[in-house]
Amino acid sequence: MSNKFLKVKIQKELKEFDLNVDFELKKKRLGILGPSGCGKSMTLKSIAGIVTPDSGVVSLSTAEEIVYFDSTKKINLKPQKRNVGYLFQNYALFPNMTVEENVGCGLTKDDDEKIVSEMIKRFHLEGLEKRYPRQLSGGQQQRVALARILAYGPDVILLDEPFSAMDTFLKEQLRLELINSLSDFDGFSIMVTHDRDEAFQFCDELIVLDEGKIIAKGDTYDIFENPKRVQVARLTGCKNISEVEIIDDHHLKSLDWGMVFEVSEKIPSNITHMGIRAHDFSPAQEDDVNVIDTVNSTLLEMPFEWEITLANGLWWKCDKKIDDHQFTIPKYIKVDPKDIILLED
Repeated sequence: MSNKFLKVKIQKELKEFDLNVDFELKKKRLGILGPSGCGKSMTLKSIAGIVTPDSGVVSLSTAEEIVYFDSTKKINLKPQKRNVGYLFQNYALFPNMTVEENVGCGLTKDDDEKIVSEMIKRFHLEGLEKRYPRQLSGGQQQRVALARILAYGPDVILLDEPFSAMDTFLKEQLRLELINSLSDFDGFSIMVTHDRDEAFQFCDELIVLDEGKIIAKGDTYDIFENPKRVQVARLTGCKNISEVEIIDDHHLKSLDWGMVFEVSEKIPSNITHMGIRAHDFSPAQEDDVNVIDTVNSTLLEMPFEWEITLANGLWWKCDKKIDDHQFTIPKYIKVDPKDIILLED
């Protein structure tokens, strides 16, 4: 995989904004995270050839370079010529075809007949070969759709919010199945999602998209740990974000929470906001650093965590066991200076 990469540099004028995306994928799994309507699916469709960008380049470099699209060279391969698999939200199985017919429908007459039986076995579909999509569970449908894509050996698999319409239990189960199914896939896979948990669990690299523009890209863990921008922090699940006034190199005042915080790193001059993740508070003594009085806080019980809202609006989440129904809010809580996230707008 080290000498392979997928290059995407495209521009397209849309009604609400201009899509302007530029990245190279070198690791196996990329996530594109962003709110609804930000251009995620349009990016996938441009890679697949379903949509034609106004300008730019889409190419895959392996042993040789395969140009899918190049506006200056007037190259625009049809979707069937791109060797790209597209997993739609509803899986797009043919309702009048059986499982084995769906799996084999992308193969040519010259392909080995064993491919279908190998895919049936690989995706644990034995015994379901003669069933139709309506007779399958959501997980079984997903496996058939993946088997159909992988049967013809694609270079790239595109996943368009494959879990968006599912309940929480099924979503978590199928997410794990998908990761296992693609673990030995030697090509690239790109998932678009607005779900931060999916992005964190599935993706080696992450792009955060907002109104058609990339506002963050890099290693998934790095972006979650250091989002750098307000919108990226929100999309990665930071619940507490405040505008700030910088006091000195290591202190800033929260304008929303009305208190001064100490931070561990020198504060750059471009910082406009700070963030605190809801799980990063802990019980404290009155004279600790970054201590907060919890007087007049409200307590809400969830199955596996307590949600405490402080009087100044800060939100603390504290883990609990399912059978634990008692919680005493400590008089003071604190946040470690190293856990304060410095953000620019």
